[in-house]
Amino acid sequence: MNECKLNPIEAYINRDSRIKPACPFCGLFIERPTEQNLRRPIEMPVGSCICGAVYAYDATGHNLGAAFSEALVFACNMDWDLAWNLLPGEDYLEELVKNYDIECNYIIPVGVYRGKRISGALYFIRIHNDIQEVTGPGVQKKLKHAGSTVASQSASVRKNKKVNIHKKEIEVLVSNYQLESLLQMAAQDNSIIRYLQRMLYTGDELLRLKTADTLGQVCAVIAQHEPGAVSRLLQRLFTSITDAGYGASSWGAIDAIGEIIAGSPDILSGYIPALFQILKKEDSNFGPTVLRAIALIARDRPDLITKPFSYFIRFARTDEPQTRGNAVWLIKCLASTGSRPGANEAKAELTAITGDHRFIHIYAQGVLEKKNIGQLAARAIKKLE
Repeated sequence: MNECKLNPIEAYINRDSRIKPACPFCGLFIERPTEQNLRRPIEMPVGSCICGAVYAYDATGHNLGAAFSEALVFACNMDWDLAWNLLPGEDYLEELVKNYDIECNYIIPVGVYRGKRISGALYFIRIHNDIQEVTGPGVQKKLKHAGSTVASQSASVRKNKKVNIHKKEIEVLVSNYQLESLLQMAAQDNSIIRYLQRMLYTGDELLRLKTADTLGQVCAVIAQHEPGAVSRLLQRLFTSITDAGYGASSWGAIDAIGEIIAGSPDILSGYIPALFQILKKEDSNFGPTVLRAIALIARDRPDLITKPFSYFIRFARTDEPQTRGNAVWLIKCLASTGSRPGANEAKAELTAITGDHRFIHIYAQGVLEKKNIGQLAARAIKKLE
């Protein structure tokens, strides 16, 4: 890493152009943030101050929501459940430091240095001492074992070979559920995920679900070489949901999140708690869709869904058919774990639903299948036994 050294003339003209970065909470100088080697790829470099504050680096200054999430979760030692249950002001403080240049580890107040625009930002989180006593040792251990490679503004895991990608061709391939060509494209060029993301907002339910399915399989290919690109996509999808106020403009985002995590569970399981945060929103219209997304993950990796059966039974009690049906399907997917608490209660509740002869649609491999809710409940009971 080259240090930012001024020649004598430049030093005279720009005498105040550089400031050593300091923690906004304690005023001590901080070290350059570093990239971490964690189970869920932290997209942004992070660091910590002696006072316990943690900071995440956003190279563009335009992804501050993601920087906040990265800093908060890292400050909680990657405990997502803890992070999303903390309250700002009450459990943690936050500050933003702008115009940070990671290349030389300086703040550039004027925003321009040697003809280069400096727009990076450091998002600081300082959780309160009682929580920090529990999470702090783990945070420091992760920082101590961080990779020796210092982060740069243009770090890349692999060279992304551009291929000719045509919107119409992708739409035809997805519509016909012809995935081989799409997976070959993904192996060479990450930009395919942008085209697929745009297709998520179609009003055609089957095409939307095919697109989400395709996106999950495409991201599984990309995650093997460049997990950060997939992490960025997940962050965009979650942001599209919150920015839209859980409205219809986020159609497809939840299904895509479920398919992407299901496609790369060992890498992306850290995002599962964020799905439960959406499910907790009482004003959300996405309840049945989130249940479906969680079921997609549980279908192959039920061990990653740690909630007891009782957590999902309450959704099966509702009279709305898609919510009830998806909850029953989810419970069926979870039933293979064996030791999950609440199995007897779940069987009793599901028995009362076996007389529900309404139908829901469950998507699988390019097809929307009609499923009888009562029959789904009977199969779930059989699994539980």
